Amino acid sequence: MTVQSAAPVATPEREPVAVPAIELRDVTRSFPGPPEVQALKGVSIAVGEGDYVSITGPSGSGKSTMLNILGLLDRPTVGEYRLGGVLTSSLGEDDRAAVRARQLGFVFQAFHLMSRRSVLENVLLPMLYNGTPRAEREPRAREALQRVGLGHRIDFLPGTLSGGERQRVAVARAVASRPRVLLADEPTGNLDQATSAEIMDLFEELHADGLTLVVITHDGAVARRASRQVRLTDGRVSDAG
Repeated sequence: MTVQSAAPVATPEREPVAVPAIELRDVTRSFPGPPEVQALKGVSIAVGEGDYVSITGPSGSGKSTMLNILGLLDRPTVGEYRLGGVLTSSLGEDDRAAVRARQLGFVFQAFHLMSRRSVLENVLLPMLYNGTPRAEREPRAREALQRVGLGHRIDFLPGTLSGGERQRVAVARAVASRPRVLLADEPTGNLDQATSAEIMDLFEELHADGLTLVVITHDGAVARRASRQVRLTDGRVSDAG
């Protein structure tokens, strides 16, 4: 009698584990005293690729400290910060600067535009330092300005623009380099209510295109526009809904 061997059992393929765009693990940031001040205390948070997260909290809650760590402008005293799965504490200062330039975009409350440079030149400048090929810089800058509705203002100086237009230039500058994550620090703090709503509409459009956004804000209306809200209280995550 011939014994037939059993057919091999197929093993289902495992789904690849998604790596968060950014992840803090038990991060504490202390500043020497006396007395020592702990601005962040054991903070853990993960933001997935394509997420839109707002970080809120009262003054002194640790929002600015968290932004500086997420933006590779500061380092945790204790804990880990991973950007795209890479442990940032293993990076030297030159590598941190390169990663910051290539993978992170920044939008600030005060715009930080160069007053004697045209709108187009302001958007071009970061790409001079982040490895964007020369031939791609101006097309990307023009595309980003068209994206934020300022294609007709490329030759203007920032001082001739409204506050909302200047913030749109700042957004274009941040996204022209095609970052992994856009970090916004009180992006509507200097704007009136109507203009703030326009900027937040723009953020939602960018999110719909797949960009990962983290918005630091004290404004509840701005925070609620995000898909997820994280609240800091006294340096700790008190709500991560």
